[in-house]
Amino acid sequence: MASEGREGEHPSVTLFRRYLRIRTVQPEPDYGAAVAFLEERGRQLGLGCQKVEVAPGRVVTILTWPGTNPRLSSILLNSHTDVVPVFKEHWSHDPFEAFKDAEGYIYARGTQDMKCVSIQYLEAVRRLKAEGHHFPRTIHLTFVPDEEVGGHQGMALFVERPEFQALRAGFALDEGLANPSDAFTVFYSERSTWCEYGSLA
Repeated sequence: MASEGREGEHPSVTLFRRYLRIRTVQPEPDYGAAVAFLEERGRQLGLGCQKVEVAPGRVVTILTWPGTNPRLSSILLNSHTDVVPVFKEHWSHDPFEAFKDAEGYIYARGTQDMKCVSIQYLEAVRRLKAEGHHFPRTIHLTFVPDEEVGGHQGMALFVERPEFQALRAGFALDEGLANPSDAFTVFYSERSTWCEYGSLA
């Protein structure tokens, strides 16, 4: 297990709070700082890093842990870097301070949606590598912009590019929420279009 960080805090929590302090809030997210943060973390973990600018100022960051069998399709762990706007008057703490209270609760925009998942992916990779694991399939971690405004200048453009096709993703996990227990709930779909037509008579 990793050593304790400042004030007895686990390093993954410290990392999480650092990420939360990056103001990737719509409509003017600081994507440059987020990309730099992710690139630094990828380097620390010994992961390959690729940055794909899908639109001006809109970069998809890809961190890659190569598998032992490149013929197999890969595993894709996706998360988005932007967060929804804040209304500070409704917050008990600065939404970009990442304040942690005495009970361990962290107050910040993006804690649930979805910077917690990004850090969970990174921490899982760190632990697995530290334990000496190797896997047949390559694992890609993708961090995409503009999800909160529809993904039109993020994932929607990325999936049309050769860099996405080159990932050869066979299985992907996307957005989710933290769980206070050890259970992981997996959904194979989240939203479906519902159309209801009334009589015109």
